[in-house]
Amino acid sequence: MARHTPQTHDEILAAAARRFAVTGYRGTSLQDIAREVGCSKATVLYHFAGKDALLAELLAQPLAVLRELDERLAPLGGAEARRVGAEGFVDLAVRFRREIALLRGEFPELLAQPTFAHVQAMSERLIAALTGHTGRLADRITALVLLAGISEACAEFADVAEDELRPALLAVARRALAPLDPVDND
Repeated sequence: MARHTPQTHDEILAAAARRFAVTGYRGTSLQDIAREVGCSKATVLYHFAGKDALLAELLAQPLAVLRELDERLAPLGGAEARRVGAEGFVDLAVRFRREIALLRGEFPELLAQPTFAHVQAMSERLIAALTGHTGRLADRITALVLLAGISEACAEFADVAEDELRPALLAVARRALAPLDPVDND
């Protein structure tokens, strides 16, 4: 294999994203990434402290947007929390569908890593917002299925235009969350 001149940070990051998408985070080694870039594992380690650091950088932007959504949801309750939560998550998922595709099937395990410990708490708050903070099991199940379905759809339909995918996902979210709206005969 022909060696290239030392590769840039961005080339290594792009190769990591491609490898994670093909073989998953667990199934990808630093050597796999180095081989794809055409450099040594030492070059990869010069730019990144390890595989965790690569993933952390790939997910930095989506996690920043999730953090912003978490902050917007904090003071909200009821139907407003559900609406803002659903719209915010759909926007995040559509915008970062490549990054979501990287995590297919590995999200729970990745959340257990110290680098991503804060994501679990934000996810729990998003689920609570989508339930309107009812605390009911059925509402929680609805929220979990909705989040998983949106994520899966974004990964599956990565080639669909945003202006087509976003409205379709919002319509599904509204239908799923409509039964959670309070009825006047309580």
